[in-house]
Amino acid sequence: MAVNTLRQNQQKDPNSALRFVQTVGKVTGGSLLGLTMLTSAIVAGGLVGLAISFRNLPDVRVLRTYTPSETTHIYDIKGKQLASIHGEANREVVTLDKISPHLKRAVIAIEDSYFYSHQGVNVGAVARAFSQNFNHGRTVEGGSTVTMQLVKNLFLSPKRAFSRKIAEAVLALRIEQIFKKDQILELYLNQVYWGHNTYGVQTAAQTYFSKSASDLTLAESAMMAGLIQSPEALSPLVDIKAATRRQHEVLHRMVELKWITPQEEAAARKQPIKLGKRTSFQSSEMPYVTDAVVQELTKKFGRDAVLKGGMRIQTTIDSKLQRIGEDTARRWIQTLNYQGVYADQMAIVSVDPRTHFIKAMVGGINYKKSQYNRAIQALRQPGSAFKPFVYYAAFASGKYTPDSTVYDSPVSYPDGYEMYSPRNYDGSFAGAITIRKALEISRNVPAVKLGQEVGLNKIVEICRSIGVKSPIDPVISLPLGAVDLTPLEMAGAYATFASNGWYSEPTLIVQVTDSSGNILLDNTPKPRLVLDSWASASLNDTLQGVISRGTATAAQIGRPAAGKTGTTSSERDIWFVGYVPQLATAVWVGNDDYRPLGYGATGGHFVAPIWRDYMQQALQGVPVENFKSASEFDRP
Repeated sequence: MAVNTLRQNQQKDPNSALRFVQTVGKVTGGSLLGLTMLTSAIVAGGLVGLAISFRNLPDVRVLRTYTPSETTHIYDIKGKQLASIHGEANREVVTLDKISPHLKRAVIAIEDSYFYSHQGVNVGAVARAFSQNFNHGRTVEGGSTVTMQLVKNLFLSPKRAFSRKIAEAVLALRIEQIFKKDQILELYLNQVYWGHNTYGVQTAAQTYFSKSASDLTLAESAMMAGLIQSPEALSPLVDIKAATRRQHEVLHRMVELKWITPQEEAAARKQPIKLGKRTSFQSSEMPYVTDAVVQELTKKFGRDAVLKGGMRIQTTIDSKLQRIGEDTARRWIQTLNYQGVYADQMAIVSVDPRTHFIKAMVGGINYKKSQYNRAIQALRQPGSAFKPFVYYAAFASGKYTPDSTVYDSPVSYPDGYEMYSPRNYDGSFAGAITIRKALEISRNVPAVKLGQEVGLNKIVEICRSIGVKSPIDPVISLPLGAVDLTPLEMAGAYATFASNGWYSEPTLIVQVTDSSGNILLDNTPKPRLVLDSWASASLNDTLQGVISRGTATAAQIGRPAAGKTGTTSSERDIWFVGYVPQLATAVWVGNDDYRPLGYGATGGHFVAPIWRDYMQQALQGVPVENFKSASEFDRP
């Protein structure tokens, strides 16, 4: 077929073959190699003609809507990057105008200097490569154009085979018919592999030189362009000498092409290179947070979308508060052990009552030792920290105020085949007592009596309305915390009390966009009034007394604050959950294996000081704000 084509061309122009031979001869100096190249070109041309008849090659038109896999970035509430996550390919896509002209010229110079003149296949380069490879008996020269390399990266396997080269050529010709040269170059520069799991010029520039692709100098561009031949072996992070030698080859080629002057080459060779560091598979600065974010978004969008979709995720986390929480947990777990509380774990969660944004989430003492996030996964009994749910229900019923009298006296209730008789922590009874006093000193019997009075199912209903999703059984001992809840559920619920009944779904995520800025998820708060405001304000007033003169005087922070201690009867869990109008924080201490913490371990004595330490730091610079008075609202 190739011979017939040549004959047909020669019949139309008798001198065409001669001119082609002369052209090849000029390239090779008129040697026998020129004739070999001519023969190889004719054979290659014939095989390309055969390949055109292939019907199973990919349709290159799909590139019009092609979106390469791209790295996802996670940020805190103020835009500070917390983590970058990706699959195999660490890539950030940029447009051609955001790439340094030096880099574009350097890549074309060393990879395909005739890029803007050929139509996808450089016949002369293919011929030279065929001749060199034939003479050496192995592959020593490629001959592929940038377009052919793009085809190989996108559509074909990397396996070396003559049939694959034919397919590359065919598809390259097709691509050049559909796309402009700049479009092809942009696709190539964002697709090509640069080493260390880094794909695309932007991520490579960040990796090797800690800068954007648009800011690369000539020296840096030449070094980066040189990596394409063998990214791992020539990486300056692995072998700076090899990378420098290759850089000089690229610069020399650019001088040969008269794309830079010898003076520019000399200056580039002398320029000191300041190297960056590998950016692929880096650990998160705040792994408990980023793991939770990935888990939430994976449920919504799927794992591939999160790892390869180039998402830009703005979290609700305040990095300052997160660091304070992490440092507080590490310091105090050691202090507790010195004090005789044998705990190995702690969780701290802060929620903004105004938005229900999660501002800090400490899931454990050491992420490297345990990735289990106790802030959102650990279901633990809250003990007396559950009592505010009961007292709120009493206030919301309209039958009680903080100054109503209840009786702290012996009582028994049928519980299956037995009788349940609640007891106070110290075993005594106080007789007639106000609700305010009963909550301040955390008496158990009044809480159980009120639970029976308002109805346990009503308490469960209230819990559901303020975000508690964990299973709750309406057992008689529920008012004393006979239920398993997460620290986040406790912090979110107390945040609703702090906001006088306004609730939004607690979230770690403000907004998610794709790499082009299109919004994929918007968690702008949509608060709903789910609790009675008078009852909430009455509870806030009562819980302030817990700190000012009750079981949590160790939680005093020099400004109005409300909260409640929690201690389980088995002393396996100790809590303090407290809040100011701008921030609600739950602190839990315990052991993963549920071992008792030691006799006398209470939330008021051991956890309230932790809460105080954390909140005093977290609220630095935050104006003092008073709670709204119950008198500002209508009583139910």
